[in-house]
Amino acid sequence: MHRRFGLPLAVFLFTSFILAMVQLKVEKPMLLLERFIKGGGWLEIFMIACYGGLVAWQMQDPAKVQAWRKYTWFAFSVLFFSQLTVGLLGAERFLMTGELHLPVPMMILAGPVYRGHISVMTILFLSTVLLSGPAWCSHLCYFGAVDSMASAGRTTKEPFRNKWALKSTVFLLVVAAALALRWMEVPVLTSTLIAGGFGVVGLLLILIVSRREGRMVHCTAYCPIGTIVNVARFVNPFRMRIDRATCTDCMACSRSCKYDALNREDIAAGKPGMTCTLCGDCVASCHAGSIQYRLFRLSPKAARNLYLFITVSLHASTMALARI
Repeated sequence: MHRRFGLPLAVFLFTSFILAMVQLKVEKPMLLLERFIKGGGWLEIFMIACYGGLVAWQMQDPAKVQAWRKYTWFAFSVLFFSQLTVGLLGAERFLMTGELHLPVPMMILAGPVYRGHISVMTILFLSTVLLSGPAWCSHLCYFGAVDSMASAGRTTKEPFRNKWALKSTVFLLVVAAALALRWMEVPVLTSTLIAGGFGVVGLLLILIVSRREGRMVHCTAYCPIGTIVNVARFVNPFRMRIDRATCTDCMACSRSCKYDALNREDIAAGKPGMTCTLCGDCVASCHAGSIQYRLFRLSPKAARNLYLFITVSLHASTMALARI
């Protein structure tokens, strides 16, 4: 596919702008290099912006999206957990605030319910849903990267049954548990251990069930944050559509989808199911070119480029800022 420099340059400039505002406006250094070297934040901004431009350059080619999304997502998670580990070992400058927060996605929901006030992480999460729809679940979540790696390989043909019943039940149980813990004034340490147990169960699902099924079972059927994304993603105008006039029903897209969003019923309806994260893995698998990004009256190519611009810029910026 012919690639142009416009999208990578736009990502480079926008990422630079976002991080420059953080560097200039936030009193406490947020960029890691600035905490060690005076002025080092500007070097970090340049490196992260170059990284974003490179990712955008590669992802212009639909055939490279799946591989590069996994590379960058994995790199994001490694960087996140490496900084957390070093910070816990005593180097507090590697932590965002110096205060420990449990790195389980469920805490984005349960934490504010338990504490009674919203957190910075919750604001960040809701902002990404507003700007790029469900991209949180395919580019930014550190647990999602592990689930993606575990589900690598051929996806099973049969759809995951009763996932919405399970998702809704888990979501309601998490909210109810957080409210109950707050009402009973359960100590923070005890509540944290309970939340940690929820995270351990999620990891077991990833390592056993997702690996066996060849699909991201943790993200699509267990994680309550994924459930919020599935419902709230409609506040964002980006959509994925299937042109039924050209679709051959070959089901190649279904085999490439790890989010259980392209079952036969979804394809017949002309759009992916609710668990679609707009990741774009299916676009290259569709030899008829029937799967397309849509945004108002823009052409599919323009809509896809705009989605990549927003999502890759968010990914690169978050990589520089995502620390506990």
